Amino acid sequence: MPPRRAMTLAGATLALLFGTALPSTAEPPRPPSADLRAPIIGGYLVTDAPWAVSINKGGAFTCSGTIIAPTWVLTAAHCVGSGLTVNVGSVYRSRATTINVSDYQVAPKGDLALVHLASPHETTYSQLADADPPVDATNQICGWGKTSYNGPFSDQLKCADVKVTSTTCYDHRYGPAICSTKINGAAWSGDSGGPQRYNDKQVAVASTADGKSEQTYGSVAPSRAWIRTIAGV
Repeated sequence: MPPRRAMTLAGATLALLFGTALPSTAEPPRPPSADLRAPIIGGYLVTDAPWAVSINKGGAFTCSGTIIAPTWVLTAAHCVGSGLTVNVGSVYRSRATTINVSDYQVAPKGDLALVHLASPHETTYSQLADADPPVDATNQICGWGKTSYNGPFSDQLKCADVKVTSTTCYDHRYGPAICSTKINGAAWSGDSGGPQRYNDKQVAVASTADGKSEQTYGSVAPSRAWIRTIAGV
């Protein structure tokens, strides 16, 4: 199956200028961007999500993610690089605690990465699924991405409901992915690395979106053995 017509969510703003995504790290050739005219509006504000984290690069917000163990954060591979810090402890980015990053590991396949925190953070961690959700299931996606096409990043965490359309598609790094379509909201710039959740477990990590209603999230289940080896969960 060919890659989906989409762009990485971390590179969506630059894509306005250059016509294609410019992710944080060197990657394989990316699929071309899709029609970007429709705005991304919808979803709902969240008041309780202790597992949610935001990721900064060079002091500026760049991606979303989840904390899965005291010193480990799960995010997208195209989000990592030098100069990373992580904000934890609040659904408001501006009120969160900043923790330095000591290292990161990129999954052998797929748009997933593990970020190692320099100091532990105790909370309720994101529980990871061992299997993909069924096609047609309603899942939740969450992140601090833009709430409209040209709007600012959200300071408060937002989530949206999406419908799973495929579990045999591919993410930004040509790894196994879960594809979905908008129910009451969709992912956009800044949502990269954020979770897709089903039955209170994380099934995937935000990778690309078409800027309208469809998104592709790297599947967690195929990387569970790697995650356990690195993070112990």
